[in-house]
Amino acid sequence: MMTQKSLHELFSSYANTTGIFSNKGTLSSDFTPNNIPHREKQIQELAMILRPVLRGEKPSNLFIYGKTGTGKSLCIRKVSNTLQEVSSGTGNGLKVIYINCKMRKVADTEYRLLAQIISYFGKDVPFTGLPTNNLYKELYNLIDSNGGNVIFVLDEIDALLEKVGDDILYNLTRINQDLSRAKITIVGISNKVSFIDNLDPRIRSSLSEEEMIFPPYNANELRDILSERSSTAFNDGSVDHAVLTKCAALAAQEHGDARKALDLLRVAAELAERANSGRVTEHHVDIAEEKLDRDRIIEIIRAQPKQSKLVMLAVLSLFKRGQKNMQTGEVYELYERLALENGLKTLTQRRVSDLISELDIMGVINASVVSKGRYGRTRKINIQLGQKIVALLSKTLGAEFPEAFINF
Repeated sequence: MMTQKSLHELFSSYANTTGIFSNKGTLSSDFTPNNIPHREKQIQELAMILRPVLRGEKPSNLFIYGKTGTGKSLCIRKVSNTLQEVSSGTGNGLKVIYINCKMRKVADTEYRLLAQIISYFGKDVPFTGLPTNNLYKELYNLIDSNGGNVIFVLDEIDALLEKVGDDILYNLTRINQDLSRAKITIVGISNKVSFIDNLDPRIRSSLSEEEMIFPPYNANELRDILSERSSTAFNDGSVDHAVLTKCAALAAQEHGDARKALDLLRVAAELAERANSGRVTEHHVDIAEEKLDRDRIIEIIRAQPKQSKLVMLAVLSLFKRGQKNMQTGEVYELYERLALENGLKTLTQRRVSDLISELDIMGVINASVVSKGRYGRTRKINIQLGQKIVALLSKTLGAEFPEAFINF
């Protein structure tokens, strides 16, 4: 056990040494740099679409698509911040309201989202209790009394629509018809290109949107991003050049995710600093990659509903028996037993097959469809995770379904 004296020494030595980082915050996904490499074209296009607000005109509604870590939120933040700076000198009022729709207690319900938006105008409403129509009226009055343009940036908009439905977009765009002194523009950001196709046709029509797609970064582009950030994040000589190349290459394999590259570099540097290495090496990147993958997968599984966890438990149980290339029927047979033992409703095999697909998309398992000729098609299901992650997954699920681990 660490004594009080050793704690004092630990903190004092840390406070009195320079360390690896000079400004760790520049590696955060929330940081907006002055320069965003390899997104000049997208920034220019965003600026062209939104600049009509500088003349008091309403821009087109806009939907931005792209995989995680492709710079969507970063670019819209940079453009909207600059737009507000320039607008402040034109006399044409502009208010940009940014909402992360995945944040808990912010966009869980239509009521909470409206309450959050209203709070940006300096007015608080109760968390619950008022009719939703009252909140729309309040929002209308606040927007029109302020005048000018209001841009709602709804990040992860697909998550919002999954929770509350798409009527909220229709209601927000309808407000424009009645406003006399103000105009509303919606900017939606999504990782799912297909989500717009599922909207009600009348809502798609009322949005009359423009669309932009952000492509994934390649390894060279990611290395440029890391090089730019590391120039301010680290003290000179703290990071090997090969470290940036390796972080970029690993993230390029993950759909060109700049966020993954930055996280890898940051965690690798933190591990090096804790080990008093004084310099970040490729070895630290290897350890960081394993740690991030482990944390990500455990977090994904913890967030799943019980039925998905049971399906994962069935796959894990078969895997621990040494079974590979599992078929959907085998997983379903074990899933049925687990559901009955845990007092849960048994889903159909088709629904379990859907849950397997979802776990595959999340990267927790690998499920490839194979043809069995005239006998139809099935999936070959495998786990491609390290032993440490498998052990942690087993421990996580074992804590939730202890009876299952006694029997299997």
